[in-house]
Amino acid sequence: MDRDVMEYDVVIVGAGPAGLAAACRIKQVANEAGNEISVCLVEKGSEVGAHILSGAVIEDRALTELFPDWKENNAPLTTQVARDEVYFLLGDSKSIQAPGWAVPKPMHNHGNYIGSVGNLCRWLGQQAEELGVEIYPGFPAAEVLLEDGVVKGVITGDMGVDAEGNPKDSYTPGMELRARYTLFAEGCRGHLGKRLINEYQLDAGKDPQHYGIGIKELWDIDPARHQPGLVMHGTGWPLNESSSSGGFFLYHGDDGQVMVGLITDLSYSNPYVSPYDEFQRLKHHPAIAQYLEGGKRVSYGARAITKGGLNCLPKMTFPGGLLIGCDAGTLNFAKIKGVHTAMKSGMIAAETVIAAIAADRCHDELTEFTTAFESSWAWQELQRSRNFGPALHKLGTLGGAAFNFIDQNILAMPVTLHDTTPDYDTLRAASECKPIIYPKPDGKLSFSKLDSVFIGNVNHAEDQPCHLKLADAEIPLEINLVQWDEPAQRYCPAGVYEITEDEQGKHFQINSQNCVHCKTCDIKDPSQNIEWVTPEGSGGPNYPNM
Repeated sequence: MDRDVMEYDVVIVGAGPAGLAAACRIKQVANEAGNEISVCLVEKGSEVGAHILSGAVIEDRALTELFPDWKENNAPLTTQVARDEVYFLLGDSKSIQAPGWAVPKPMHNHGNYIGSVGNLCRWLGQQAEELGVEIYPGFPAAEVLLEDGVVKGVITGDMGVDAEGNPKDSYTPGMELRARYTLFAEGCRGHLGKRLINEYQLDAGKDPQHYGIGIKELWDIDPARHQPGLVMHGTGWPLNESSSSGGFFLYHGDDGQVMVGLITDLSYSNPYVSPYDEFQRLKHHPAIAQYLEGGKRVSYGARAITKGGLNCLPKMTFPGGLLIGCDAGTLNFAKIKGVHTAMKSGMIAAETVIAAIAADRCHDELTEFTTAFESSWAWQELQRSRNFGPALHKLGTLGGAAFNFIDQNILAMPVTLHDTTPDYDTLRAASECKPIIYPKPDGKLSFSKLDSVFIGNVNHAEDQPCHLKLADAEIPLEINLVQWDEPAQRYCPAGVYEITEDEQGKHFQINSQNCVHCKTCDIKDPSQNIEWVTPEGSGGPNYPNM
């Protein structure tokens, strides 16, 4: 197929914190030296920030390194943390607040900011464009340009293809974007990043990556209940009732709004668990409801989180490019933060690429990145918190909390814990588990999946190929339904997967129009039969202030 070809010095895939930080830093260094380095950044969302979802309490360390004057330049971080509260929920109505001294030090948030990572990325996008970066939203990178074992760029997705794969009147083939170096910053479970990890065996000798599904809502609340700067974290109910793990957050941010959400570890074993319904149930607990009652839910979203940490971090270099940010897994799970470490990985990548281009190199493996990253404070954070997640997985919530309190507050343990079971391989047979009957939503604090998808502004172009690919169309009914009561109908937070029945029998239905691009299906499907690929450009959610 004939495609248009555009050539750059650097192509970056993904306008998240890592990709934007890399783009900005490349142009900063190049502009200061008077050098012309062309940088192209492609983003699958309709705009920069459209697909960005995080809690978020943001540590500004990397941002300050990148833009020391970010406050004067009106970066959208204005609410500083005023108070931390950590709870253990004891059933549906009781809770215990942990004293500050008992909370692991990485979870203390003094000096951090409550904000929207989506809005921060929008601001970073503006800075990047002012520095001379070419940003193309609505252009998903669909394929890696791989020639003779070397990454030489990406191919953007075709536009105007019908559900059967035939060109429509509006058909436009994707472009080849060629570069000396390509940086992949797609976020958690990036579909090209996953292929690169497999292609180059970047995860050899590492623990399997571990994930959580984060589900979040944005609420306008009663001004009398709003406490700007209050940060709440907690664990326990309702997840402990199904022997699941994870935790909730509730942050009082700007303009009378709170961000509330639940992270469910995708290592859960009961196939009847529905992370979405666990979250809806959580909001009825008095510790949460006291702030939400009388308020209005204004946005909803969900996104998987790469939380395995250092033990699961793959090699980040390969011929022609780098994996950075959550595409690799740089989140510090002990802090429940990843923006600062993702940005730092992008900045180190930028400086590595700049030096290579100055030496007239291209398409080789930037092995010096590894040395630079392992010398950074971001690596030191990951090294210090390497046991946090494995301790919770192996020792349970209480045992893991005790281990982490000692490890983080008193004496660094001279051991490294490992969790070697992939999240997709943890489900028990449905016959061994008790079905969970979730309460119906009340329309005030809890809501249906379809109502939630609606306020997430989710949309995909009509009549396009399904972007949720089944390796074997028979597996959902013949294996997953029989063994696990097809958990896709529960782990998906957007109602994408359904088991329907008519006179011809049962069917596995994929409502791809609902997809919020969380990637949970790609991660948790016990048969590893579902592959998430990019839909047509601009499809998916459009998150405001998330």
